[in-house]
Amino acid sequence: MPDTDYPLLQQIRDPSDLRRMPRGQLGALAAQLRAFLLDSVSRTGGHLSSNLGTVELTVALHYVFNTPHDRLVWDVGHQTYPHKILTGRRDRMASLRQFGGLSGFPQRAESAYDAFGTAHSSTSISAALGMAVASKIRGDDRHSVAIIGDGALTAGMAFEALNNAGVADCKLLVILNDNDMSISPPVGALNRYLAQLMTGQFYSAAKQVGKTVLKGAPPLFELAKRFEEHAKGMVVPATLFEKFGFNYTGPIDGHDLDSLIPTLENIRHLDGPQFLHVVTKKGQGYKLAEADPVAYHGPGKFDPAVGLQKAATPAKPTFTQVFGQWLCDMAAQDQRLVGITPAMREGSGLVEFEKRFPDRYFDVGIAEQHAVTFAAGMACEGMKPVVAIYSTFLQRAYDQLIHDVAIQNLPVVFALDRAGLVGADGATHAGNYDIPYLRCIPNLSLACPADEKECRQLLSSAYEQDHPVAVRYPRGAGAGVAVEPGLAGLPYGKGEIRRTGRGIAILAFGTLLYPALAAAQQIDATVVNMRWVKPLDQALLRQIAEQHAVLVTIEEGAVMGGAGSAVDEFLQSIGQLRPLLQLGLPDQFIEHGDPARLLALHGLDADGIVQSIRRRFPELVEAARPSLKVVG
Repeated sequence: MPDTDYPLLQQIRDPSDLRRMPRGQLGALAAQLRAFLLDSVSRTGGHLSSNLGTVELTVALHYVFNTPHDRLVWDVGHQTYPHKILTGRRDRMASLRQFGGLSGFPQRAESAYDAFGTAHSSTSISAALGMAVASKIRGDDRHSVAIIGDGALTAGMAFEALNNAGVADCKLLVILNDNDMSISPPVGALNRYLAQLMTGQFYSAAKQVGKTVLKGAPPLFELAKRFEEHAKGMVVPATLFEKFGFNYTGPIDGHDLDSLIPTLENIRHLDGPQFLHVVTKKGQGYKLAEADPVAYHGPGKFDPAVGLQKAATPAKPTFTQVFGQWLCDMAAQDQRLVGITPAMREGSGLVEFEKRFPDRYFDVGIAEQHAVTFAAGMACEGMKPVVAIYSTFLQRAYDQLIHDVAIQNLPVVFALDRAGLVGADGATHAGNYDIPYLRCIPNLSLACPADEKECRQLLSSAYEQDHPVAVRYPRGAGAGVAVEPGLAGLPYGKGEIRRTGRGIAILAFGTLLYPALAAAQQIDATVVNMRWVKPLDQALLRQIAEQHAVLVTIEEGAVMGGAGSAVDEFLQSIGQLRPLLQLGLPDQFIEHGDPARLLALHGLDADGIVQSIRRRFPELVEAARPSLKVVG
């Protein structure tokens, strides 16, 4: 991508260069920014549709506001690629979402222009309000802008923030990036004129003076107020946000710089909380993405001239696909089953379930807390809810998990996708903490399938229980073990010995069973497929502890408080004080990168396991003789 292809964009090293650019050149700059963005993402993969939709809005915001002094808080953070390009990171876009490269989301450590780190939705208004109030306390003349969209207003947290912000006298602007036309479409030149008129100094002053004068004559005041609301209501759904205490403007065309820039300039001089509604189109400027924004939401590498090609059928199914098929099969057998997802139908594998069982499919929007309590309510009435949710997103509903499900011991199944490392999405999306945060909750059980076959079987085992059970599984495919079609489960709370060795026993939780088996071949170790973190197979653990000199636990999750800690607690309770090496993810946030590379970096591949054991127990490893005894 030579800069000669983008001569205007080449001039922008940071937004100060943008603000010096003649206004008449901004349209051409936006076109070059969109072309560069498409070319760049097609080479690296990443979020595309949402970013194509924010090009003009990003240009206008950095043109009007004095960033980074003025704060821009993006929500959801995957719409910030144009922002990254304009804020000095254009030359690093080739490293996007790769190990050691740019994050796919805003990160405070990456740039002063990333005012707040985001990747989960619906946080922007709260954060921007906090910044605005802090600026007011400190006496700083600073604007704080929250750009919220992509369904993020479906979360309760956004409305909690709106409720708080409406009574705060500070320089806060909330921009609703309405990219699904879920509220109302723009209405052309008349709408542009009225939006600018409503933000003009004359209109604002006249409205305030009119209210003051007419308050002495209540009937006239009410008549004027109704006329104002009626006039605005012809083109905007203003009432809701004005009831929160905001001055509402819009909707305006989010791709029209001649509308965006004057409107933002007018709003910038108004007092009190402001709300601007812009309508954008996902995939704007790239016809294939406009026609199918879902397919182009997060594509891999592709040729923009050709578009996405149908991928060849993979040799082995992903864990997500295994879950989706199991859900359909179990629903066909049991009419009580209902599937619930917080806005992750595709990601969690519920597309086919929605088609086959539409009356038992519930997408509650980006509202994880509601999803869990909604499931609890259905369970109270005899239904069997299955909540399909990413491990990292269940964190947002922890209170509901404890109070609404576990305390009442309700039979809800939690299918935790994206457990462990997730690759390009990085720390915000990694499911590294579910084992520690789930195993401490009474009444709740937790299973860790080692492969695709066990995933289906343990989902059935979880469904059979009369209390809450979570089944955690990673993104992508596993070892490639063939999945059997039945719905029979595995014994509840029971593990198995997969290889017998001597001296050393490796207790594997989840998919790291397979690198553990490979490591065990080198050091003649026993390998146990534990399957369950809670309940632990105590009888098997006692047997293994009695027969081996040392134990090693391994898990793709936080080692602090994880499955290894559970093993240690049990051994301590029965007086089996064996040396115990706990392998897992360290006490740090692990950034984006290829999952296999990250696992190797943290010693969780076969070679890393062997090296860790040799360092800790060199005498035992040296004394071991190779053995190929494998069970099962």
